[in-house]
Amino acid sequence: MPNIKSSKKDVISSKIAYEKNKAEKSALKTAVKKFEAALVEGNRAAAEAAHKEAVVKVDKAVNKGLLHKNTAARKKSSMTLQLNKLA
Repeated sequence: MPNIKSSKKDVISSKIAYEKNKAEKSALKTAVKKFEAALVEGNRAAAEAAHKEAVVKVDKAVNKGLLHKNTAARKKSSMTLQLNKLA
């Protein structure tokens, strides 16, 4: 544990940021899994709705710095291709 006051604050703020990022990443993974589950079911309407939500989550993750923009583009492209194959 640090002795310096500013270092103590850094430890607290980094823990808060860690928890926040962890929650955001978890929500992102959940949205992608819901999309994949809808694909497996073959339900086009549910898959489209889940795709829309997952794309929004991916974009927000990029804006928050959780994902690199190219990683996000790859994920979105892959999900869109999977959705189009469902037709």
